[in-house]
Amino acid sequence: MRKFGLALLLLAAISIKVGCIVPIYSSTKDVRARQLIFVSEGYRHIPKIWERIWGLDMPDVATPYRTHGGVI
Repeated sequence: MRKFGLALLLLAAISIKVGCIVPIYSSTKDVRARQLIFVSEGYRHIPKIWERIWGLDMPDVATPYRTHGGVI
């Protein structure tokens, strides 16, 4: 029983180092490419969201030249 427990513990330790038992993506190249494209679509919008959060997409109100500001 002790050997079985140690073997089970060793197997669990080795399986953690190997990786996931069930792969996330398909092994077929075409299907895997399509899956990766679908996953990366969500990452494509991150820079736009970041610019919107920090207000970088807003127009700059500081003009590079002097304006009169009054009615001419």
